[in-house]
Amino acid sequence: MLSCQASPVISTNQGESFHIISMDSTSTWKDDESESVYRFLLLTLYIISPLTVLALQFLSAPYGKHYRSGWGPSLSAPLAWFLMESPTLWLTSLLFPLGANRSHPLSLFALSLYILHYVHRTIIYPLRLLLSGRSSAPVPLLVAFFAFSFNLLNSYVQSRSLSQYANYPTENQPWPLYLWARIIIGTGIFVWGMRVNITSDQALVKLKQEAKGGYKIPKGCWFDLVTCPNYMGEAAEWLGWTIVTWSPAAFAFFLYTCANLGPRAKANMKWYREKFGDEFPRSRKAFVPFLY
Repeated sequence: MLSCQASPVISTNQGESFHIISMDSTSTWKDDESESVYRFLLLTLYIISPLTVLALQFLSAPYGKHYRSGWGPSLSAPLAWFLMESPTLWLTSLLFPLGANRSHPLSLFALSLYILHYVHRTIIYPLRLLLSGRSSAPVPLLVAFFAFSFNLLNSYVQSRSLSQYANYPTENQPWPLYLWARIIIGTGIFVWGMRVNITSDQALVKLKQEAKGGYKIPKGCWFDLVTCPNYMGEAAEWLGWTIVTWSPAAFAFFLYTCANLGPRAKANMKWYREKFGDEFPRSRKAFVPFLY
């Protein structure tokens, strides 16, 4: 609620008077407005998850093995990945320092996990594609634009949540055991998921090189249980991150990750079965071992 402090009264020549709004009142109004924007965008992040699931029941985003013409101009895959993921680095760097909790140890730790993932996804992964020597399917500009827009939305929500709106122990308050347990368990899940995500991506790049631009059935490790362990690993990362941060914003991000990557994994499994027939293991799931 807007709270105004007493402000000086200025009298005019006609005997009328008016109040000047103090700087503290203006600051409070701006804080209220900023929180309203944050809450609206957080709600938006929750709403687009079921809409994404619904949309992906009828179409597969036309990039990677699902690329097809008719979607307008395209970008090379390395350039597209760099551009559409870039807000996670530059926008986060701009917004995070604005929050009151920007120097809290837990806020900085959660931020470091987020940045760790996106340094890989925005810089290292596109470079690996570029240097792999294989021709990757282009990414339609429209797809890159939607991904860029999502990352703008999500980077804003996560940055403002981490540094301003999430709840943290005060400086003089000892951290309870359940908080330490949450941090340790969540970080362990995040690290495991990132390892699965990166190693699976590397395996797919190598397999594409061996197939000389074509496709082979991935085998070994988590590929024996799920079609897309790279997607499974990424979802695990954000599950772990949600446990660490314990915030509505992080949970919304985890839900959207599942809403986007789950149907994509199922579409990939269908693609493999159509292309390779009985050679593709029927027991292999799409996204979650033994379940989905």
